[in-house]
Amino acid sequence: MPTDERSALVVALLDSLEGSDDACISEAWRAEIRRRRAGLRDGTIVPVPWSGAKARLRAL
Repeated sequence: MPTDERSALVVALLDSLEGSDDACISEAWRAEIRRRRAGLRDGTIVPVPWSGAKARLRAL
C-alpha cells in the first residue's frame, strides 16, 4: 500500500476512536500523522523501509 494511503488509513482508524476517553491523545496523534503525511508529500521526510527501521530498533 502506498505511503499516502497508509497514512490516510491511520487517520481514519484514529478518527474511529473519537468517542474514547482519550480524545485529546487521539487528536495529538492525528495532528502528528498529518504533519508526517505533509512531510512525506513535500519531501522533508524520507520514508525508511521496514527492514531498515527494524534493524535500527534491534541495535538499540
